[in-house]
Amino acid sequence: MKRMGISLGNLGNLHDGLGEFALQTGQAVAAVAAAWREQHGVVFDFHLRAQFDGLFGRDVGYLPIDRWQRLRHVRREPYALWHSLHQLNKTLPPQGAGTRLVTVHDLNYLYGHGGFSRWRHHRRTLALIRRTDHVVAISAHTAADVQKHLHWRGPLDVILRGARPFASTQQQQPLPGWPRDSEAPFLFHLSRMSPSKNPQAIVALARIWPEMRFVFCGPEGDDSRALRDSVALPNVEFHFNISDTQKAWAFARCAGFLFPSFTEGFGLPPIEAMQFGTPVFLSRLTSLPEIGGTVADYFDCFEPEAMKAVVQAGLARHRSDPRHAQALRDHAARFDADQVAGEYLTLYRRLLQF
Repeated sequence: MKRMGISLGNLGNLHDGLGEFALQTGQAVAAVAAAWREQHGVVFDFHLRAQFDGLFGRDVGYLPIDRWQRLRHVRREPYALWHSLHQLNKTLPPQGAGTRLVTVHDLNYLYGHGGFSRWRHHRRTLALIRRTDHVVAISAHTAADVQKHLHWRGPLDVILRGARPFASTQQQQPLPGWPRDSEAPFLFHLSRMSPSKNPQAIVALARIWPEMRFVFCGPEGDDSRALRDSVALPNVEFHFNISDTQKAWAFARCAGFLFPSFTEGFGLPPIEAMQFGTPVFLSRLTSLPEIGGTVADYFDCFEPEAMKAVVQAGLARHRSDPRHAQALRDHAARFDADQVAGEYLTLYRRLLQF
């Protein structure tokens, strides 16, 4: 038997970007686990927090994570392949693991962190790379960062993030206070609202555009609460911890989706918005031009008047071109979650040599 370990690390939230990637990967592995064990002698184990024991069914095993594995990680059974699903995983691979694979989602600490914080993050990431044999990056931008800033010269694959078919499968429920069939125009932003996501630029835009409504959604946290508490504009509203049905409604009903982020390793919300044929407005920084392609509109300046001009021009283009909505959907379809999962399974087969 060949054993393969897939480590979620200390992830406790499976509803953010990293968590959704872990779910997609885990579900793809679970779907082939019984066949791979029978046909190829491959056994899968998931390394995760106790609360997720059994998450991926009975055809895979489960290994508990604990804090001591940051210092020493020993398993009785040797692992031919150990995949850490994200670069924030602080636990060590088991001693004696054959090939140590890491998916790097971003090196966002390089963009905007202060001196000590950047040094601390970089030191930790370099230590991770020293115990890695093979890297997957989720965008060409991230791959370039890995090679430039981590001086990585080993095997490197780019496997883009996948988006679940959100528009075609999800029911819709209006946001709190909105009628289901509302046709009132609004601009939508979805993120954790940290300063790196640049929500402050959207607030400034709302201040000079009082006739347009702006809706901010995302998980409730220190950054999102602080932003909400600092804004007192009648055309701005906040909704935290919305459901998938509410998110689908907002994507489908909004006039446009705003994502002027400073740092993104990939950028999943714009893809989800494009699945609905919704125009998206992105910054031209880090990975976002790679994600938005030619169908998105871009902010080259974050001054509110300049942003308003970009949004107004983009909305006018969208209204006047009946093909634009379908072009957005077609572009989003390139980032198919099942296809991405298949690329990971193909990589596993290559590294396990069967």
